[in-house]
Amino acid sequence: MVRTMSLLQVLISTARGVRHAPQLADELPPDHAVLLDAPDDRLAPALVAAALGDHEPAAKLLATTRGAAEWESRDRYVTRLAAFAQGREEWLAGWLEETPHDPDALLVKAEVAVRRAWESPARAERLRDVGPLIDAAADASPRDPVPWRLALDHARGTGAGHPAFEALWEQAVRRAAHHHGCHVAALKYLSAQRRGAHGSYRECFDFAEQAADDARPGSLIRALPVRAAYAQLRAGDTGSVREDRIDAAADQAIELSGRYAVADPWPAEMRNVLAYVLTGRSRWAAALDQFRLIGPYATSFPWSSVSDDPLGRFLDARDGVRLEVASAVPSRGRAGRGRFGGHYA
Repeated sequence: MVRTMSLLQVLISTARGVRHAPQLADELPPDHAVLLDAPDDRLAPALVAAALGDHEPAAKLLATTRGAAEWESRDRYVTRLAAFAQGREEWLAGWLEETPHDPDALLVKAEVAVRRAWESPARAERLRDVGPLIDAAADASPRDPVPWRLALDHARGTGAGHPAFEALWEQAVRRAAHHHGCHVAALKYLSAQRRGAHGSYRECFDFAEQAADDARPGSLIRALPVRAAYAQLRAGDTGSVREDRIDAAADQAIELSGRYAVADPWPAEMRNVLAYVLTGRSRWAAALDQFRLIGPYATSFPWSSVSDDPLGRFLDARDGVRLEVASAVPSRGRAGRGRFGGHYA
């Protein structure tokens, strides 16, 4: 089996030489039009106002998601607002000073603290110190599953054992049985457990496949198995999960991706993960289809896991896939689905 990291490097080096070839650019937005982690129409105004020091639009947006139980949107918006607040401490400080018990401000504060602790060399110790902030966010909004997603991430970072994690998981699903963010957090915990034990990723696939089977049609949880495939491929585990199981995960995500419109920002991260896995499986035509569906919406994850320049890696991978498909297309035909082995290390 070819190791994909070296394969990807070959693709990238070739793609850089042909990036501006017009015959390879059909149906894909040009490089300059591709955006990294672009906000949707609801979040964008809040971020613009935040850049001007105004927290009111963000507060109103999160209050709306909380009141309407829009937990998936709330989770995404909290994550993005926390990323902004990491570099603009005074913005969040002003919000908290004005409304110190605001559930939304407390949740953003807890997200910021977890992110900073996670980036610290003393991760586990720093994460233990922020536990009370997560508790405060959960107490301030009892129906909200997002603080429990944070608690699940916190448990992974502190190396919590299975019983403690299962207790947190029970609280999370009690609030929202099909919350995508909590399911991703649980899968990450299982993946971390497998890495630490040098064990099999079958447990991750078992969890992801069962969750996908239980999810509603169109739910992003239906793509959880392809995230398990990503984790397994990234770990370099080539034997514990059959290749047909990885391809089945990709096929299920392809079906889900097809339910959404082209260039829809909502499934963008799922499509980026899917394109990553399909590229790792050398399924060039299927990967190119996903790049077309992604349109201009590149996401940091998963490309940041292999590069400090996620947008550049996205563009390089896209051009490499485009070149592979172009080289395989006869003059009157279409490329088939390439499926020789390979994975990201």
